[in-house]
Amino acid sequence: MKTDLQFNPADAGVGGLMVTGLMLRATMESDPLPSWNSTAAKKRIINFVERVTRKGSTEFVPPPQRIATFDNNGTLWAEQPTLFQLAFSIDRVKALAPRHPEWTAQQPFSSLIKGDVASALESGDDALSEITSVAHCGLTHLQFQTVVQEWASSTLHPRFNRPYTECIYQPMLEVLSYLRTRGFKTYLISGTGVDFMRAWVPDVYGILPEEVIGGILPKENQRFIEGRPIAAFANFRADGQGPDWTASDSGLQLALLIGNNSSESGLRDAQEKGWTTIDMETDWKTIFPK
Repeated sequence: MKTDLQFNPADAGVGGLMVTGLMLRATMESDPLPSWNSTAAKKRIINFVERVTRKGSTEFVPPPQRIATFDNNGTLWAEQPTLFQLAFSIDRVKALAPRHPEWTAQQPFSSLIKGDVASALESGDDALSEITSVAHCGLTHLQFQTVVQEWASSTLHPRFNRPYTECIYQPMLEVLSYLRTRGFKTYLISGTGVDFMRAWVPDVYGILPEEVIGGILPKENQRFIEGRPIAAFANFRADGQGPDWTASDSGLQLALLIGNNSSESGLRDAQEKGWTTIDMETDWKTIFPK
């Protein structure tokens, strides 16, 4: 996976490599979010980070309290047309179907085998639970992680025609990196299964496995985090618990919602709460890593 900040050391030589490294560092220091347009959202992120990390300032936040939370689906990577864990589980059902002839007469599997996802999901959460459970069936923890890693890095997204692990938002990768270089601990919080996420998140996002929290209700997330986050990133389709929890405390906070074609009422509600809203079309120069 190549981003705008990567280069080929073979093209530089020793002296050139040193110069290139210095240039790269200088570029990141002068603009930590190069894939963002110079809009209010970018300025607000940088201003917030500068204020809470400036020693001697009344707004200074000690490193142990610099906690940022991120939703996953629709915030750090795409979520359309199907949630990625569901896409993985459907592929697993199809791969395992030859071993289970009984599935041809058993819902939700019979519909999945025929390619009718809508019918398979008619029973809602019960069907979703059955499908995702089958994806784990018969695998040890390590085997499941290997299967997920291979799928995520090699299976092409039906719309973007690139591996799922490359359907991540470059501007948000820069935010993650920027925060960590300024002493933040970054947590990934999602309703997606934790085993599914931990298989690829450390390599793709740089978030430690123990900082990946998944498969639980948003309101329960706080018991897994060392303190109240001072920054929270979510999207308009996600539960607002993360930004709500962050914004409910005193002191300087940053709450952001990412959206594309978001409802006018949703935008108005977020803005009334003082949250920063991000529009992919206007705030970002690019979507995915190159």
